[in-house]
Amino acid sequence: MFTTSYGITVKIFEDGLIVLSNEEVKEDTLFSDIDEVTDYYENKLSSAISYLFSLGAPVPKELANIETVYPYFVVLDNATKEEMNELLARTDKQKYFEFDSKDYDVIRGDKYYFINNKVKNIDEIEIYIQEQIFMREFKGQLHRYLNLHRIIWEKIADVKERKEIKGSEIVKFRGKVEGYQKTINLIESRINQMATYLSTREKIAKNSDGVTEFIGVFGYRYETLKNTLSYIQQLWTMTKNYVNSAMKLFSDLSSMLHLNQLIA
Repeated sequence: MFTTSYGITVKIFEDGLIVLSNEEVKEDTLFSDIDEVTDYYENKLSSAISYLFSLGAPVPKELANIETVYPYFVVLDNATKEEMNELLARTDKQKYFEFDSKDYDVIRGDKYYFINNKVKNIDEIEIYIQEQIFMREFKGQLHRYLNLHRIIWEKIADVKERKEIKGSEIVKFRGKVEGYQKTINLIESRINQMATYLSTREKIAKNSDGVTEFIGVFGYRYETLKNTLSYIQQLWTMTKNYVNSAMKLFSDLSSMLHLNQLIA
C-alpha cells in the first residue's frame, strides 16, 4: 500500500487486485475527484505496471490491449435513499441492484456503487468493495477466456482442417500453430491460478463478521464462479489437445517435406 502526492491511496494484493481510493471527498467535487483517480490509474500507475510486466515473458497479442470497465465505489455517511438515488441518476441510468442491512445500504448501477455507511466501520466496507471488484473482474476474465477459446479454436481449425496445403506453406502454418500453443500454455497457467485466488477471497469474506449478512445474498456466486472456472479449465484442456494435435501434424509434414527434399 502507498499514498501518492495527489492524496490517492493505492492497495495492490497478491492475487492482482488493485484498489485506488480518495478519502474525504465532497459532493461538489465528487466527479472531478473520480476523474482524477481515473487519470492517475490510466496514465501513471497502469503505464508503470505495463512497463514492469513487459520486462518478463511477452504477453500474447490476444491478451494485450483488453479494455477493462472498472467499477467506482462511493461511500456515504448516513445518506438517505433519495440522496443515493439522485447520485445514481447522475451516473448510471439503470439500477441493477439494491441491498439494505443494519450496517450499510448499497445501490448499484452499471459502473457505480453507492454505499451508505451507517456504523462508520470502513474496514468491513473495504472488504465488501474488494470482493465486489474481485468478483466482477474474475467473471470478466472467465468471459474473456471463453471468447479466446472460440477465437483460437477457429484459427487452428482454419489451418488444420485444410484439404490441400502447399509444401511452401507448411513452415508458415507450423509457425502459426506454435504461436497459438504458447498462448494456450500461458493462459492455462493463469486459469489454474484462479482457483486458489477464488478460495482465498471466499475465506476472507466469510471470516468478516460485518460482511456475513451480505454473504447470504451473494454467497452462491462463489459456487457459481467455481463451477464456471471448472468448465473453462475442461474447455481449455480440449483446446490444448487440439493445438497439440495440429502441432504434431505440421511437424510430421515438415519432416516429410525435408525428407523429400533430401531425396530429390
